Amino acid sequence: MGCLVNVIHSYGMEVTMCLGPSMLPTFNHRGDVVLMERVSVFANGVNRGDVVISKSPNNPKHTVCKRVLGKEGDHIQVPKAGNFGGELVVKVPKGHVWLQGDNANNSTDSRDYGPVPYALLKGKVFLKVWPPREAGWVRNESWRHVPVGEGN
Repeated sequence: MGCLVNVIHSYGMEVTMCLGPSMLPTFNHRGDVVLMERVSVFANGVNRGDVVISKSPNNPKHTVCKRVLGKEGDHIQVPKAGNFGGELVVKVPKGHVWLQGDNANNSTDSRDYGPVPYALLKGKVFLKVWPPREAGWVRNESWRHVPVGEGN
């Protein structure tokens, strides 16, 4: 039985948390318990608009919960740093994704650390299970951002 649980956890799905302000209003600041499935990552089935759990590019001991806004080959408009305004256009390189929090004003994401290697993705979040009054499917919201130019 322990072996089966390990296989499901390693290759199937996992119970985890999305915590912090970066995914407001999709997830609560104090954290929501979610189910994450790993098959989409293994099968290259992660799409723009999906919420994913990834190892943090800044600290591999931590994970981040973000939305995929771009896949390899996409061109993403990114605000320039500083107070001068304007935007840069960044091309997502091969084997990478562009991740951003739904709460754009309070999220450390690809705008800070750049495109994220696909290999850092752990899985796709598909169900919020806690708090019970908010339980339900986590929707793909690709409408949140349309890349300037789509890749593959």
